[in-house]
Amino acid sequence: MTRGTTLLVTGGAGFIGSHVVEAALARGWRVRVVDSLRADVHGDGTMRVPAQEGLELVVADLADEAAVAGALEGVDVVAHLAAKVGLGVDFADAADYVTSNVTATATLLQAMRVARVRRLVLASSMVVYGEGAYRDAQGPIAVPPRLPADLEAGRFEPVSPRTGEPVEPLLVEESAPSDPRNVYAASKLAQEHLAAAWARGGDGTAALLRFHNVYGPHMPMGTPYAGVASIFRSSLERGEAPRVFEDGGQRRDFVHVRDVADANLAAAAWTAEADAGAARAFNVGSGTVHTIGEMATALADAFGGPPPVVTGDYRLGDVRHVTASSQRAADELG
Repeated sequence: MTRGTTLLVTGGAGFIGSHVVEAALARGWRVRVVDSLRADVHGDGTMRVPAQEGLELVVADLADEAAVAGALEGVDVVAHLAAKVGLGVDFADAADYVTSNVTATATLLQAMRVARVRRLVLASSMVVYGEGAYRDAQGPIAVPPRLPADLEAGRFEPVSPRTGEPVEPLLVEESAPSDPRNVYAASKLAQEHLAAAWARGGDGTAALLRFHNVYGPHMPMGTPYAGVASIFRSSLERGEAPRVFEDGGQRRDFVHVRDVADANLAAAAWTAEADAGAARAFNVGSGTVHTIGEMATALADAFGGPPPVVTGDYRLGDVRHVTASSQRAADELG
């Protein structure tokens, strides 16, 4: 990728998008941002990246076909990060998730086809897997969704449908089957399918980045759609103990947002070299497993705040364990 590259970042005013913008500008790329600056995400409606040479902001929703078409002029590659994120509150969020994530992606891809922009980096998510990878005494196995009765009784570990015993969690690879278990997850998988269809149908190339639990500067705060690290931090800033659901033993892969930004730029380079029609998924994680309880304790210690409270509460649609193998990204993206 050369210094003359022009990158369009949808959602470039957001948490991850702003770091992608900063990383691209640091490499001498030209960056155009399309962002709606919707108030429930951005609060005061300002860009986190200061105005500077090489950076252009287009304030528009991706449903605005004319604005998107104009924003694609002269673009080499698109990093599509605009999305409604998080598990959500309840199924009443479904239409907004589908409109914000699925319909908006379809509109963007249509415009890219017309503009002959053939390179895409899509922000997907670990949630497309549902539960992560597991094995029981007989070998690898897929586990069904946990039953409300088990969660209510404090039986949080998935069990093998073959043996009835708890299973051992493994690192999930990109070849694992998809199994979205909430509306957000379904919308992210739909984005992947649309991107793959777009690439196959018009000689495009698409890198589908399945982010794991991203944390770092600019995390969204004070919203039901914020990530767990942000929710814990908000509690500690109010002088309250982080409230840990289940027993705190949920396994996750926490990855710093600047590493995620670097992965986006590496994937952008990959799209220039990949075979026409290619759409390939990549896990983006740290490769290190931690539990939710460990994250809460680390943050409480750093703040000098009260220790976490393990509540035993749960959310239907949450998964127990999902941690990444990022070997494919290491091998193919560097």
